[in-house]
Amino acid sequence: MGVYYRATCPHCQKRYELVDDRLKSFQCEQCAMVFPIKAQDRNFYIDFSASGKRKREHIGPSKVLAETILKKRVVEVAEGKYLDVKKESRIKFEDFAAEYLELHCKTNNKSWLKTDSQLITVLKRHFSGKYLDEITPHLVEKFKSDRIAEVAPATVNRQLACLKSLFNKAIAWNKFNGSNPVKAVKLFKENNQRLRFLEREEISKLLSVCNRTLRTIVIVALNTGMRRGEILGLKWRDLDVKRGVIYLQNTNSTLDIFSE
Repeated sequence: MGVYYRATCPHCQKRYELVDDRLKSFQCEQCAMVFPIKAQDRNFYIDFSASGKRKREHIGPSKVLAETILKKRVVEVAEGKYLDVKKESRIKFEDFAAEYLELHCKTNNKSWLKTDSQLITVLKRHFSGKYLDEITPHLVEKFKSDRIAEVAPATVNRQLACLKSLFNKAIAWNKFNGSNPVKAVKLFKENNQRLRFLEREEISKLLSVCNRTLRTIVIVALNTGMRRGEILGLKWRDLDVKRGVIYLQNTNSTLDIFSE
């Protein structure tokens, strides 16, 4: 019976229940790896007995609050007033992700299938099988580290933003009573500058493999920098052939299509 927090070895994934909140590192008994324990990673639980059964409750990042609630539970059990009405509601990440996608993304984002759905798919590959309260800032940092080895910083930032939004909704919908683990994780600085332009030879090779319809789209993109959606969404009213100008309806921009 007492207050503890959980720590997971990043190497072999063995989980420990630790009591000493002064620990700054811990050596895994299974793989012997020494891994750091950061203060912001600690989420406290209480452990006590009621009616001959072991009870556990997730409290949050405050050890003082956990100790206070534990004392209250002990008194409630002793006085026969503990009714087990505050059972910990634990939800698997993949289960809540499906609910988040259905209730939030589909309702608020018309392009959810091309954006949110793909982001959730990536997140599920890393966090499926874990309960929401098991996803700590340390695990999010591990996700960030793994992803930056595979994709661009901007892509990782979009995935982290989706994960943060998911936890915000879990908190708002009373599905999760901890703090958002993504809050403690910094996003990457993004460099949106174009690295280079295609050379003439590369343009010729690209156009040579395009069919007639695609060739037209690629030529417009190469000469204007317009995105695919902007090109495909063009209407005749957006073109001023006499002046050689394209008007983009969702921005304040115009494009000179006949400039040298």
